[in-house]
Order: sequence, then structure tokens, then C-alpha cells
Amino acid sequence: MEISPTIFIIPTGIGCEIGGFAGDSLPAAKLLGSASGCLITHPNVMNGGSLSEKHKDIFYVEGYSLDRFVKGEIGLKRVKQQKIGIIFDSSIEDEILIRHLQVADACVATLGIDVDSYILTKKPLEIVIGSNSQGISEGLIKNPDTLIEAGEILINKGITAIAIVAKFPDNLNLVATNSYREGSGVDPIAGVEAVISHLISKFLKVPCAHAPALSPIELNKNLDPRAASEEIGYTFLPSVLIGLSKAPDLIELTDTHENITLHPSQIESIVVPGGALGGEGVLAGIEKGLNIISVKNENIMNVDNRYFNYPKIFEVDNYLEAAGLILAMREGINPKSIKRPLNKIQELSRKNQQL
Repeated sequence: MEISPTIFIIPTGIGCEIGGFAGDSLPAAKLLGSASGCLITHPNVMNGGSLSEKHKDIFYVEGYSLDRFVKGEIGLKRVKQQKIGIIFDSSIEDEILIRHLQVADACVATLGIDVDSYILTKKPLEIVIGSNSQGISEGLIKNPDTLIEAGEILINKGITAIAIVAKFPDNLNLVATNSYREGSGVDPIAGVEAVISHLISKFLKVPCAHAPALSPIELNKNLDPRAASEEIGYTFLPSVLIGLSKAPDLIELTDTHENITLHPSQIESIVVPGGALGGEGVLAGIEKGLNIISVKNENIMNVDNRYFNYPKIFEVDNYLEAAGLILAMREGINPKSIKRPLNKIQELSRKNQQL
């Protein structure tokens, strides 16, 4: 059976019911990967704090690079293993730093991942967290240059993929944080996490992902199961290292004729939450005429097909239905033939037709 290369996007920081928490969209990704035979998705989908999983049918690509792939700027090349370097924010306390280094050693010893070396930033990154008027998580880095400089040093030493661990403020809004932990709010740090990884992707063009360094917070007995994987370890680094270990190389299509595993022209479909159709990747997919599978997945965005009137948007109720639709397309089965009522084929009118 031929593969049906599919992009799976769940935007960061918009409070999705599925995928707005700690790796709770990973089961959906595994299902879509099996249905398509080739799924390309980003760390927000795959990272579950202390938990994650490698999957032979899934390409792990940072969000900025994923958008570039859909736009046709880069291709993806499968690798046996990446040589990972870690950038640590120099403001991380010694005890928390040691915990993260022990995670890296554990991933080498237990999972066979190649975590080669690490570097501290020359200056603290100084992360600022906020949200906009819609409640979307966002933020900024006061010292982005020190992050890029640390990444350049790692790459010059032969590192091929980069994990970033930034120190996040201790004075996080506990009301917002507990609302998220209890399943009714937006992840308050997700937006700035995307900013951090986008910087590395944009300027250094290597696979990357971010894990926040946070001081321990008090036990919450009302924890939502979707947030539970963030509570079972000292750090969120394991899922990042697992994802990066076999993340594909990013190949600039304008600069090389190097063989690639997956070309953007092979993409057939994009799976995205309903209401979240305004991202760069989805807009590029619409421009290229791809199938857009819009899944009911409650979030705070409200950009749907009424803004586009695009004929190749398929609205489905859940990811089980999305997987079935992808499998039907992969097998060359007309999805309309499975739905009821089944309409008769239509006669074309010759009126106003040019012969």
C-alpha cells in the first residue's frame, strides 16, 4: 500500500481539548501515522513531559520548520540517529541543572540516544510570559542573541540536533497554572516555548525542541489526566530527547541536490483542529490545493472555512474519523461512498458550455 503523507498540526498555546496538554495528542498521532503510513508533526503533539514514543511512521519536525516544509522550502531526510546537544539557560539553578544532566545520561544509558554535549548560555535568556486579549499563550526572550550564539558553538562541534532548556520565572500565575493543570485553561508557557524553538529553527536550520526548567510546585489532587505526564518527573527533557533522537534532517531545496526522504510535493493532507485554520502551514496547504481535514477539537480560535470557502475541507467529529478518512484516501476509496444518504451521480448540463 502506498503511503499518504499527512501533516498533523495542533497549534501551541490555544487551549485545544486534545493536544493542549502534555502529550495528550500522542495517541491520535500514532493512529494517524498508522493510517497514513507517513505523518509529519511537531513537538507540541509528541512531547509528554517525561513520556513520549518513537514511531516509525512519524517525522518529528519543529513547528517553524514544519511550516517551511509545507511551503515547499525544505525537504526531510530520514536519519538513523541525531547527535544531540543541549543548550541550558545560564540562569538555571545548580540543582535543577543537575537533574536535567541526569536525564540526559539516563537517555544515553537506557534508550541508546546520542546526547553528546551541552553548553550554558553566555547570558541568561530572561524569559517573559504573557497572553494576548484572546487568552492565547505568548511571551518573549529578552536575550535571543545568546541563545543563537550557544547553538552555533554546538553546531561547530558537530552537533546535528539541539534541545533547549530555558529557565522559566518562579512567579508564574498560580491561578492560570492550576487552571491548566486541572484541565480548564491554556498552558501559560506554551506560547513562549514556541518562540524559543522557532529562533533556533529560523537561524540555525537544525532539528530542535524546547523543555522548560521549572521549580517544583505543590501537589494538585484535582489534576487532569491530560496534564499528568508533566507531574511524574523532575524535568520535561526526556520527551524532547526521544523526539530529537531520530528527527529528520532539514534539507534546503534551493541549495542542494542531496537525496531526501520526503519532498513537500508528496503531501496529500493536513489534519488541524477546527477553528485553527489560520496558521502558515494550513494557509500554504490551501494555496497548494491540499486536503484539509478539520477535526472538532475545542480551542479558543475561531478561524474556520467561512473565511475561505475552500472546497477541499473535510469536517470530521474526531481523530478516529480523521484516520478513517485518510485511510480511505490512501486506498483510493471515495469517502462519499461510505456515507449515507448516497446521492446519484449528476448529469452535466450543456447549457452555457463551450464546445
